[in-house]
Amino acid sequence: MSNYDPTDLRGQQLSKQEADARARVLREAEIADVKWLMSSPRGRRMMWRLLAISRVFQSSFDQNAMKMAFNEGHRNFGNQLFDEVMTFCPEMFPVMQREARDKEQQDGSKRDGNGDPKPK
Repeated sequence: MSNYDPTDLRGQQLSKQEADARARVLREAEIADVKWLMSSPRGRRMMWRLLAISRVFQSSFDQNAMKMAFNEGHRNFGNQLFDEVMTFCPEMFPVMQREARDKEQQDGSKRDGNGDPKPK
């Protein structure tokens, strides 16, 4: 049996305030987590990898509707990550982009024109 009393408006208001305070604390922790992750090269590499896997910057179109829906699910997750980065630490996005580009160029110089590793 529940202790809920529909006539106890004061108790309901206090419960809502407590729930709002808990939600606020949890959200502040999530924001701090994103800022912490983006504050190091290792975290930015991980975030870039997740954005790349989710194909945030690519089309999710496919002639097969089920495949397209699957792709869009991946992309939706990536968009949520991208939104958090751009909301809480937008100044780190160009840093992350530059680091990814530099690594790509560095890795590319070690590969031949087909993308295969150059023989030693």
